[in-house]
Amino acid sequence: GCIMSTALADVDRATIRLLERAGCEVTVTAGQVCCGALNAHGGDMAGARALARQNIAVFEGEGAIVVNSAGCSAMLKDYAHLLPDDPHARTFVARVKDVTEFLAARALPPGRIEPRAVAYQDACHLAHAQGIRQQPRQLLRAIAGLELRELADGGLCCGSAGIYNITHPDEAGKLRRRKVDSIVASGASLVVTANPGCLLQLRAGLAEAGSAIEVKHIAELLDEATEPSPCPLPLRQERVST
Repeated sequence: GCIMSTALADVDRATIRLLERAGCEVTVTAGQVCCGALNAHGGDMAGARALARQNIAVFEGEGAIVVNSAGCSAMLKDYAHLLPDDPHARTFVARVKDVTEFLAARALPPGRIEPRAVAYQDACHLAHAQGIRQQPRQLLRAIAGLELRELADGGLCCGSAGIYNITHPDEAGKLRRRKVDSIVASGASLVVTANPGCLLQLRAGLAEAGSAIEVKHIAELLDEATEPSPCPLPLRQERVST
């Protein structure tokens, strides 16, 4: 994804480490372009189709296409509707997996963190557009020391919604403040989500509210929790006689 690979490149690196720990060989496909979501949100359907065709061409082959941005994975899974006459689009869509969807079906090393309460924010493009709700929670509940807190309005949009926070800043701000109030009320010290728009929206809202609650992408938390313990240095052998 455009934002993930640049502004949130650390999340990409965390994602790659997670996939490798799950036994995957990971490649970063050359020639990939924007998924086209922002074009589609803005009404530029011709531009979105052109980007879709390029991505379908460069990702041709075998293997899952794993995405750590819910907005991007939702758009990529929509290519068959965007290009209904392209048989390659249907094949492409069948390979696209959100990272939480992909990892929940595989075995990660046991995870552990220092005891803390964590809230999970459902990204609309994951929960509503893709119907992926339980897989992120499954991954989080598998981490020892983590107490998962549900938000009172978990299914409500945070206000980011693609470019909604730009085109409708007043309404998006009201949604953001409502979501921040819900996070604060949960008593969690950390909130995780699966979409860069939500991530940036929540960080801005919590900072505006003067809250010290952290915001992370779910891949960052999973990466930290499953990081292998450093191997102890071998003991220096000394020759002795008895």
